[in-house]
Amino acid sequence: MRAAKLGGLVAAGVLGLVAFTAPPAVAVKPTPKTSPRSTAPSRPTPSTSPSTPTVAPTPTVQCNPAQAVAGLTTEPWAQQRLDFTRVWSLTNGKGVTVAVVDSGVDRLQPQLAGHVTSVDVTHTNTTDCIGHGTAVAGIIVAQDHRSRNMPFVGVAPGARLLSVKFTNEDHTDGADPNLAKAIREAAALNAKVINVSVTAPDTPQLKSAVRYAQSRDAVVVAAAGNVTDQDRGTVGPAYPAAYPDVISVGSLSSNGAVADSSNTVTKVSVSAPGQAVATTWPGGYAPNEEGTSFAAAFVSGTAALVRAYHPNLNYKQVKARLEATADGSVGTGSGAGMINPMQAVTELLPGEDSGSAGAPPDATQPGSGQAIRVAYRKPADEQTRSVALVVAGIALGGVAVAVAAGVFVPMGRRRGWQPGRRSAGSNDTGT
Repeated sequence: MRAAKLGGLVAAGVLGLVAFTAPPAVAVKPTPKTSPRSTAPSRPTPSTSPSTPTVAPTPTVQCNPAQAVAGLTTEPWAQQRLDFTRVWSLTNGKGVTVAVVDSGVDRLQPQLAGHVTSVDVTHTNTTDCIGHGTAVAGIIVAQDHRSRNMPFVGVAPGARLLSVKFTNEDHTDGADPNLAKAIREAAALNAKVINVSVTAPDTPQLKSAVRYAQSRDAVVVAAAGNVTDQDRGTVGPAYPAAYPDVISVGSLSSNGAVADSSNTVTKVSVSAPGQAVATTWPGGYAPNEEGTSFAAAFVSGTAALVRAYHPNLNYKQVKARLEATADGSVGTGSGAGMINPMQAVTELLPGEDSGSAGAPPDATQPGSGQAIRVAYRKPADEQTRSVALVVAGIALGGVAVAVAAGVFVPMGRRRGWQPGRRSAGSNDTGT
């Protein structure tokens, strides 16, 4: 009995010693398993450890552009004013890629379907979530559906349109690095005209992207920017429009004046319609848009026509041609004035060799047999015209006096300077 108790005490002592010297159970960390399920990147094991990488969620966007109208019933005033369809007997922009760096493009829009290639640098989707990019694209390349009772057409329907989406918002606070990325992407994909209908702050990245595009001989066309009554006096230059050798575009209204919404602080190269503009929209059409965004699109379309017809001109020469052939300044913020697509394509400018024009137009096209040479139409000099009219009036007056003297002086002498008399019933005109 005493031995049993002694054995029990010894056993209890051994167990107590083991329990006292063993580490606590919570301090034991099991080795992670390396099964395929636990290491598969698509199904990471949740962990609160700071050393475990987390997978960023895919951005979610709301795509709710404003409601479109089903169609347009009349030819837009901008289309009538620019009259660019006359140029199509020479070129419709075929062979030129125009990039629209914007909010994406609705590739199902009836006048754009089948004519748009899309790239997305936002890594969300290529859908146009705000409508802006679709509106810009339509002005440039909307197909000719006039036979289907659609009066609206794009400036250069033969061009290839590259949509480079950089945003899902109509505005952001501060610089957006995706804008510079999108311009570089457009240039890398060989776009020869890059439309940037947005304004942004000046950053080294944006400036570098524009220079890269120009180094690849891309014509960069940018909106000069919009202002509101509240903005006046505080707004500064818009970028990339204000960078060297970029075609900066101001907005004109239907009466030919600079639109109230157009930014006149940014230096403007040329102007185009930017008020009450009709164009395409996701799911249909927008009948009444306003802003330098849409003016820039008309210039990009015209630049595509010029590049197609004058393939040997570099981007600086295209800019100079658009400026030299515009209709003349109408004040601060209008630059060289309203673009003139016909003159931009056909005019012969000093310093350009005759080989700069494109191949002769197809002889089956209307008007193709006629050589067109239009002189540069400078703005009217009102003072010179007034002086010329006065001089012409004096000259005509002198001629009239001389004629009168040659007729009436001999008659007076014959009459002895007496008034002539006419007998009743006589057909004689005088004696």
